[in-house]
Amino acid sequence: MGEKTYYSMDPMGKLKCHKCKKELVRGRAVFSYLGNAFPVELPVCPECGYIYVPEELAVGKVLSVERSLEDK
Repeated sequence: MGEKTYYSMDPMGKLKCHKCKKELVRGRAVFSYLGNAFPVELPVCPECGYIYVPEELAVGKVLSVERSLEDK
């Protein structure tokens, strides 16, 4: 079984929600971890609220923040 995809990229490089077929727009999101909340701006589906988190953010900055919070 293949990996489920929640977004697609059109020929112009714009991200689209796979479910709603709407173009993702810049929106506010909040990362929460161990009782701490961090507001960020990320591509969001205006219809269903799907939030696209780029891999480099998830395995880079987010991972390092998680580790520093766990060390406290």
